[in-house]
Amino acid sequence: MQFGLESLGQWTDPVETVVERDATQAYAAATNDPIAAHEDGVQAPPIFAVVPVWGTMSTAMMGVVPPDALAFVVHGEQDMRFHRPITPGMTLSSRAAPVGVHVKPNGTTVVVKVESRDAADDGLVVEQYVTTFYRGVSGGDGAGEEAPDHKLTAAVKAGDPVATVEQMIDEDQTFRYADASGDRMPIHLDAEFATKVGLPGIIIHGLCTMAFTSWAAITAVAHGDPTRLRRLAVRFSRPVLPGQTIVTTFWDAGTAGASRVFGYETRTAEGDVVIKDGLVEVSD
Repeated sequence: MQFGLESLGQWTDPVETVVERDATQAYAAATNDPIAAHEDGVQAPPIFAVVPVWGTMSTAMMGVVPPDALAFVVHGEQDMRFHRPITPGMTLSSRAAPVGVHVKPNGTTVVVKVESRDAADDGLVVEQYVTTFYRGVSGGDGAGEEAPDHKLTAAVKAGDPVATVEQMIDEDQTFRYADASGDRMPIHLDAEFATKVGLPGIIIHGLCTMAFTSWAAITAVAHGDPTRLRRLAVRFSRPVLPGQTIVTTFWDAGTAGASRVFGYETRTAEGDVVIKDGLVEVSD
């Protein structure tokens, strides 16, 4: 099954979105975010940056993915770079381009780059690298860029943790998150459908879990200041279920320019790794 390599590097037309305060506050509430600037609608939660770009990102992805492969897709990785806060009233101009297709023995990954700019001055607000994985689809050729590295090394994990944050996922979390994010895939809302496709039941959206770790990171390693967040990157390992408790552990990983770097990993209380190769950068 050949992916459309001819579309690599082709940007979508920019799409403008006005950021509404109610929408940013709804996203904060749907992810149990306690950061005051997010609750009050002064600044959007960091993972809210995915909400205005869903259509643009999907258009870019569809440029390379064969229709027959779509049934086998899972969200593999998300890497977000924050250049300035998203604030209510801002008009975001967003575009996306598929930048890499990589064939592996057990499937194929597609990397899409997304840019969101402030329409007022064309200043870069958020960059995102979205990696999707197509299970068992391993024919054809690959080309283009790999997603940027954010591996949590054994050397970093060998150090003493600098912080550990425990968070409870609510039983109704997926329904609230679906309303706030617009992601209404049935595996998050319909238990019967979820079990038919081999899941233990309704599962939490991966980006909802990432949003939980974003406010854990702001609280634990950015002294509660969301304006210090520069990068957040994760690899999704396995799903979280409603009602579970997740525990995120942070390790000091040194510096990158003017930023302090931390590696992290998120497990359920039962010990299952749900996010691996987590990385967070905060301004020093």
